[in-house]
Amino acid sequence: MEIADEPGLPPDEIIVGRLRAGDEAMFARLLDAWSGGLLRAARAYVGSHESAEDVVQDTWLAVLRGVDRFEGRSSLRTWVYRILVNTAKTRGVKEGRTVPTASVTGPTVDPARFQGPAEPHPGHWRSFPAVWPSVEGEIEARELQAYVQSAVADLPPRQRIVITMRDVDGYDAEDVCAMLEISAANQRVLLHRARATVRGRLEEYFSGL
Repeated sequence: MEIADEPGLPPDEIIVGRLRAGDEAMFARLLDAWSGGLLRAARAYVGSHESAEDVVQDTWLAVLRGVDRFEGRSSLRTWVYRILVNTAKTRGVKEGRTVPTASVTGPTVDPARFQGPAEPHPGHWRSFPAVWPSVEGEIEARELQAYVQSAVADLPPRQRIVITMRDVDGYDAEDVCAMLEISAANQRVLLHRARATVRGRLEEYFSGL
């Protein structure tokens, strides 16, 4: 088993042993360490914060019921996230949340912004993106943060969960692939598209200042 990387948590085998023994204090520590990230991941699949909270609660119940069957083939955290994703997907289907094909295909940046085959540097920027102005003041910072959160919330679910886990929660690519059970290539594409879309929204934001 891998060692849990959150500060203060013991190795997986100790956590699992304590959970199997009904150690409520150990369970409370896991709740504190992982519930925030689980909630953000769930929000990528369901229609409201309240639904996401229900998914997280159902996930923890499933963890407690299934911890005796945990075999350590992955890290404990990965196992918990897989339960969360499956639970969230099921609830998302019930809520009628689908991903339109158009939302995950097509170019991530307008092709007209790049030089064409007959130009001196095909595929290169016609002009580099403008440098964004610095944000000054607490009010502007909060406004920008809310704008970024809105841009992420508008992404298709698969892109939203990948950018959230990578850029908000700080998980590395290998962890994300394991938790979501996707290939490294798929993870890269989803992350690239998500970042490109959010960057485009930020360009719109700063151009209006």
